[in-house]
Amino acid sequence: MNTLQCPVAPGSRPLHRPLRLSLLGAAVVLAGCASVSPDGLRSDVAALTAGRTAGIEAALPATHTGAREQAQQSVDGWLAQPLTQDAAVRIALLNNPGLQARLAALGVADAERVQAITLPNPHLALGRFTNGHEREIERTLAFSLLDLITLPWRTARQAERLQIATLQAAQDVVSLAADTRRAWVRAVAAEQVAATHDRMVEAAEAGAELARRMVQVGNWSRLQQAREQAVLQEATRQRARARLAAATEREQLNRRMGVWGLQTQYQLANQLPPLPTTALPADGIEATALRERLDVQAARRQLDTLATRQGWSRAGAMFGDIGLAYSRNTTTERDSGHREITRGWELELPLPLFDWGGAARTRAHSEVEQSAAQLQDTAVRARSEVRAAWLTYRTALDLARQQQAEVVPLRQLISDETTLRYNGMLASVWDMLAEARNSTQAVANAIEAQRDFWLAETDLQLALTGTSPGALQGLTSGAAASSTPQGH
Repeated sequence: MNTLQCPVAPGSRPLHRPLRLSLLGAAVVLAGCASVSPDGLRSDVAALTAGRTAGIEAALPATHTGAREQAQQSVDGWLAQPLTQDAAVRIALLNNPGLQARLAALGVADAERVQAITLPNPHLALGRFTNGHEREIERTLAFSLLDLITLPWRTARQAERLQIATLQAAQDVVSLAADTRRAWVRAVAAEQVAATHDRMVEAAEAGAELARRMVQVGNWSRLQQAREQAVLQEATRQRARARLAAATEREQLNRRMGVWGLQTQYQLANQLPPLPTTALPADGIEATALRERLDVQAARRQLDTLATRQGWSRAGAMFGDIGLAYSRNTTTERDSGHREITRGWELELPLPLFDWGGAARTRAHSEVEQSAAQLQDTAVRARSEVRAAWLTYRTALDLARQQQAEVVPLRQLISDETTLRYNGMLASVWDMLAEARNSTQAVANAIEAQRDFWLAETDLQLALTGTSPGALQGLTSGAAASSTPQGH
């Protein structure tokens, strides 16, 4: 996060000569230090998302044209090769229009921060009054003293608001990376499953053709042929649905990556990654979530901000608009030409006769209590989500291992034994075709189980280091409240 720190000139002694710097001068210097981030805070977002995008250091879209052209070349290079999961995430973070809009909104929030902590322009009033004997000219320079006094507080407040907005943008980055990983897993698995349905249709077509020939030579009845035709029709129906699912999942991936036109003609990887040899242990996952999750960090910062603002709330309600003005008036007599100049200052201070700040103090206290309860609720939700995600992850891993290590080999054994029996004229060709379909279905089930594991693994990583979808929306709404003391 950009900090508002101005350099001190060499040889200066600000601690030993505080009286030489007026209050107005100090405020002007502090306000002058505020500047908009040159990269729109993208480097801050990248720092927050480091280690939260499944181990890859993905770049975010830059603001200048040269970097955008280079990013487009990188995207084209990744799409020219079989698309891996990491490459899909990198493309999405560089090319997704929704993310680009969100990062641009963060730059707008940064500009609003600078605008909010910039001192308002002073007011200059000029007056010219004449009568039969003299002419009077008034000059008054006025500014809000409360804006001057509260500038350090408003600076800290705006910095906290921008930190929460940056956390929100980081959440969008992490969520997009996780959504892209899920979309890639689903797309690759759907293409693999569609390929298995092609093999099942081939087996069903062979059975239907054999049944047709058997009926022609009079060895089969029309009923037996109809049954084989029904098997073929069902296999064809399932293949059509599998192809539709593959096309739909691919389009989901296209939207995440922000590609269109000829860019969508890329080739996906042939298969999903293999299952891990060891499972992620459950020890320490709750502590990791409380330490790393973005929504927990944002809730803590929101509580700190409201606790700091609580001390200013009553004073802001009682003294909502303190004004300071300097006047220089000139009076000239018409007859003698004598000129008289008067100088002075005015202090405008509201009198707390009716509003003593009790309601503002109660509101600030209630906001602190609300934020503390929200932090506790966020922590409880984080603990629960990470436990549930780990249970889903572990169960999905066990089921995927069962399909690959037991079910598929068992089905292959049954198919091989059926083939041996067919060669020994102990089993019919229909038995062999049916077992071929069953073996192919077992492979499809194993692919789906493998897909479910990688989806669960993505959810677990998001629950450990990311956040719940939309978890920061309430915090952002709270941060959008007035950035000045109550009543100002």
